[in-house]
Amino acid sequence: MTTLGEIAVVSGARLRGGDTATVITGVASLDSAETGQLSFLIHSRYRHYLPATRAAAVIVSPRDAAACPAPALIADNPHIAYARAAALFEPVAEPQTGVHSTAWVDSRARIAKNVWIGPHCVVEAGATIETGVSVGPHCVIGEQALIGAASRLMARVTVCHRVRLGRRVLVHPGAVIGSDGFGLALEQDGRWLRVPQLGSVRIGDDVEIGANTTIDRGALEDTVIEDGVKLDNQIQIAHNVHIGAHSALAGCVGIAGSARIGRHCMLGGGVGVAGHLTIADRVQVTGMSLVAQSITQSGVYSSGLAVEPNRLWNRISARLRRLDELFRRLTALEKTIKRQDGSV
Repeated sequence: MTTLGEIAVVSGARLRGGDTATVITGVASLDSAETGQLSFLIHSRYRHYLPATRAAAVIVSPRDAAACPAPALIADNPHIAYARAAALFEPVAEPQTGVHSTAWVDSRARIAKNVWIGPHCVVEAGATIETGVSVGPHCVIGEQALIGAASRLMARVTVCHRVRLGRRVLVHPGAVIGSDGFGLALEQDGRWLRVPQLGSVRIGDDVEIGANTTIDRGALEDTVIEDGVKLDNQIQIAHNVHIGAHSALAGCVGIAGSARIGRHCMLGGGVGVAGHLTIADRVQVTGMSLVAQSITQSGVYSSGLAVEPNRLWNRISARLRRLDELFRRLTALEKTIKRQDGSV
């Protein structure tokens, strides 16, 4: 049971109106909240739902507090306050310890006492699993890999040989960490020769890795993900990439080999980053953009064209194909005008 007073303390919000002993049963959006539920207003596009909400209390900014008909939890950053409050309602499984009977753990692995290794897991020789780790079903921990304290591998996660995960790392189902990078050399006869990938992957503390995301091992040096990085689902991180602390990458981002992403960066969904370039700290790249050259200054960057009705896009595309021709004609016209001006 959670009370309004407890939510105010945990969220860091200031309660205006209402009784601190009021029981809150859950969270819901402004337009669907019922009696006893907590709601929130984070984005202005939903402000029109506020006056008619039936929520027992609403997390709002100081600007929106006056329009709130229910007890208000006032916070300078309602999104952060909501995240802290919602954690009170997140189901938490009872922690387990031990090794499931169907798991296979090599006798040369080092396993702390209060660890859970779930059904059908494999832990290979020399692997280290530190205290408080939970390894979900069908996970594979490779030789000499290290899983840091209090980390959680949800299900079917593969951690390849010599990969090192920091403390409190959360890895969602299907992720693969430390697979070979795409290293190939082209022989004279046109055949591809595989280049051995001799590095590994180092993951910092408090990192989250989304479902089916892949992080390739380095060719010589390690691929590095620093502390606090958040990776969404289905991201591809190639060999020797370095991602700075507390950066966040949305779904389907692709980063080519040896690129370096700075600290506190944000890459929107579907962003592509070419190899061997550098992105400075505190750079935001909007969704579906292509980063084809290094970015040396912080700020917001975009590329690409937004969707248009097909008929309009066909006209735009036709004009784009003529862009080079029009540029050359314009340049020639400017030269003609300059010659004429000089002859007067």
